[in-house]
Amino acid sequence: MKHILLAEDDFDFGSILKQYLELHEYDVTWVKNGEEALSTLGTNNFDICVFDVMMPKMDGFTLAEKVIEIRPEIPFVFLTAKKMKEDKIRGLKLGADDYIVKPFEADILVLRLQNILKRTNKTQSIKTETVSIGKYSFEPINHRLKFENESQRLTEKETILIQYLWEHKNSMIKREDLLKDVWGNDDFFSGRSMDVFISRLRKYFKQDSHIAIESVRGVGLTFKIE
Repeated sequence: MKHILLAEDDFDFGSILKQYLELHEYDVTWVKNGEEALSTLGTNNFDICVFDVMMPKMDGFTLAEKVIEIRPEIPFVFLTAKKMKEDKIRGLKLGADDYIVKPFEADILVLRLQNILKRTNKTQSIKTETVSIGKYSFEPINHRLKFENESQRLTEKETILIQYLWEHKNSMIKREDLLKDVWGNDDFFSGRSMDVFISRLRKYFKQDSHIAIESVRGVGLTFKIE
């Protein structure tokens, strides 16, 4: 049974959502604000988090930033009544696995959580040994990328993305294939999110001139290692 941390300040909506998720055999811990969510996260193990954006004491975006610092391996989803494109992009830039605008059918959330958890489970099949990528050491199980004495802690999605690029190194990866395999769909916001993550990985690997992520507009990219 997968354990979900649900942070939602609306009592009626949160209560209904908790019951619905439990009907689908999820173990749900429901908290009413961002501070409570952060405290609960530090004392429990969760498989995925669902954060309302507009909450008292600490909003969902701030909460996500803090979660990334302490538990970067946990995927998270935003729920919000906001429909502004800028807010969606901000959420995806933070590394959110999805951004769901209220009102929505509970079935939609369940399906999206199922898809995210399936993708996240890919890390369970990643070998535990360190992988050498140029001058870097990639530790997928520990969610770390190391260069000499420097260590970059990786989020779950960053880890999966690096693993995917490594498995397809030195070959053209079609954009739609990457979106489907790592993001689960190829809609506009997933595409924007992917672009953000690719830019982030370019910065991570910038200290080795023999490593490059080369893009061909409208086609795809190549994780090139000389």
